[in-house]
Amino acid sequence: MTKILIKRLSKEVLLPKYETSGSSGMDVSAFIQASVDIDPGNTAIIPTGIALSIPEGFEVQIRPRSGLAAKEKITVLNTPGTIDSDYRGEIKVILINLSHKKFKVERGLRIAQMVVCPIIKAQLKEVENLNYTKRGDGGFGSTGTK
Repeated sequence: MTKILIKRLSKEVLLPKYETSGSSGMDVSAFIQASVDIDPGNTAIIPTGIALSIPEGFEVQIRPRSGLAAKEKITVLNTPGTIDSDYRGEIKVILINLSHKKFKVERGLRIAQMVVCPIIKAQLKEVENLNYTKRGDGGFGSTGTK
């Protein structure tokens, strides 16, 4: 198991935790002084009150919670958000309201999940041509829908 150092920015902050033994992500809660209303189509940056020391070779991804997405149409705008191993500031989550009604974020609401992921670094090598594939440069929708 990989150890990650975590710092509460207030004693009142709820620490992220795995909700079940099979969970791959730890739920992250909002740490705000007053509730935040997110109007339909708008975004809000929500503080969590935590900072991390992630080991080199890893990242933490911030992902939506499926319940919020399915029931309330609230998701993480930059999915997944990446927390790099050298970042030591407060973790904040960019939420977007895709519903047609105002959504209220209150302190302690579980707003996202964080997943610890290994990083593989690549070395880029510039070439004149790339190897051939059947798909080639076919992009969006090029393989059909069925």
